[in-house]
Amino acid sequence: MTTAERVLVESLRAELSAIEPHRRCCRAAELAGLAGAFEPRRRTVTRVALRLSRGRAGESGGTAPAGGALGGAIATAPPQEVPPFDWDRVAEHCRIAYLRGRFLAHGSLSLASGRTHLEFVLEATEARQLCDQLASFEMAANWRLRRGRGVVTWKSVETVVTFLKVVGGGSSLLELESRQVSRTVRGDLNRVINAESANLQRAVAASARQMGAIDTVEADGRLAAQPYVVRLVADARREEPEATFTELAERLGLHRSAVQRALERIERLALHPDEGVGKRGRLRKPSAWPRRPAGEAGAGPGQAD
Repeated sequence: MTTAERVLVESLRAELSAIEPHRRCCRAAELAGLAGAFEPRRRTVTRVALRLSRGRAGESGGTAPAGGALGGAIATAPPQEVPPFDWDRVAEHCRIAYLRGRFLAHGSLSLASGRTHLEFVLEATEARQLCDQLASFEMAANWRLRRGRGVVTWKSVETVVTFLKVVGGGSSLLELESRQVSRTVRGDLNRVINAESANLQRAVAASARQMGAIDTVEADGRLAAQPYVVRLVADARREEPEATFTELAERLGLHRSAVQRALERIERLALHPDEGVGKRGRLRKPSAWPRRPAGEAGAGPGQAD
């Protein structure tokens, strides 16, 4: 990650670490979520656990355990010794506090290379359980085993942002959303520009090819022998080499398909000068061309072209 992205992730974690649950049950739930933190999270988790445990002691009228014994025990307990937490029986606000604790103790967020990736590294037995818990908030996640540990993963920006909102993300989350919106807009704009550039290149190449074909067919006299519409389209293409089929059709009062067929016919004539392509009597499509204006010399509609 870049320095700015790393600072943003640290700010998000700092905001979540500073949240003070108002309910005693939520403090207990977050403490349960902080259990079993892996290195190098233990120092941060210890500070959060100390603050939460002191808050619990203050609410009950007692004093905090000397030296923050409860916080230290939670932060340094082996990963498998998770304090009991009955997900099915607690209220939603307690579940949110628990998930916040699990993220602080076991979660990581990466914004490297424009990609958002959030994962929890847990004991293998808990990974599937956490997926089920997250699914209850409509935030489906995948999990796999990695070096003997369960890894719960999100790669969807929308899901990651939703999770961080649920667990209490603040101004740093707004900054993350702003960056993601800007990145999405830039990506969409680049795709549109690339598509338009590719279309323009194809149009220029096709126009140059058609102009060359018109010159070739006119030089050997075959263009003059073509139906009226073919000659009409050839003249229009010469006058407007950058026009699209649709623009030529609107100018000439023809269907777009008629313009396309006329130019394709000219290109076939240029590619096959000795094979009789387009000669009179070889192609007979009376319904493909509109009727010649009155008084125009040459073969009329329905005649061999």
